[in-house]
Amino acid sequence: MGMEEQDSEKKVEIVLRTIGPARPSRLLLPSSIKVRDLRRLVAGNVNLPIENLSLILRGCALYDMKNGDDLSVQLNDEDCLIVAVKPKPPVKDEYDNDDDDDLKFRLPHSSSRWKKRLYSFLHDNLKLPDIVLMVIFTLSLKAWLLITLWFILAPVAHRWDLGPLYILATGFCLILFNLGKRQVGDISAYSIFNEDFRELPGTLNADRFDRDIRAGQF
Repeated sequence: MGMEEQDSEKKVEIVLRTIGPARPSRLLLPSSIKVRDLRRLVAGNVNLPIENLSLILRGCALYDMKNGDDLSVQLNDEDCLIVAVKPKPPVKDEYDNDDDDDLKFRLPHSSSRWKKRLYSFLHDNLKLPDIVLMVIFTLSLKAWLLITLWFILAPVAHRWDLGPLYILATGFCLILFNLGKRQVGDISAYSIFNEDFRELPGTLNADRFDRDIRAGQF
């Protein structure tokens, strides 16, 4: 425990190099420090806005948190910390729809820790595209169990020469289970499914066309 306290109290002097015309400066810091605290101290030292401050140490960008946990960094004497200010994004027009932003998948902040860790592994390490991550994290546990069961039974159906029937049955099940249920008072767009063959208002058919002709509206 004494060694840990000595290591945390040890001070090191690092060099701050700000991108731009500013001269390099030096800063005395604990050898082990949270990135969040480091960013705050650097912002105060170079008089730059903390929300747009980007820190680069040994060729790697420093982030405050990962998977909901605060990140720390180990500093050495004469380490060179590059400080950059991220430019503000241009103001988007009120009617400007960015399709790329709509396709980017982001986990909700209320997600559990194991989901955040799994997302970080799949996104950062395996570099899976956002559309694949969207499918993985939006399907429920019941859906994943059904998919797993389908792949388990598929070789059995193939062994009994029932592959085509298995595929057809799967298609019919998908249609039937996704039909949904109408609420009380709702009517279908197809009059044949409604009581007394009731039609939706504004439906154009032969009877409506005939009535409009007789009424002189054409």
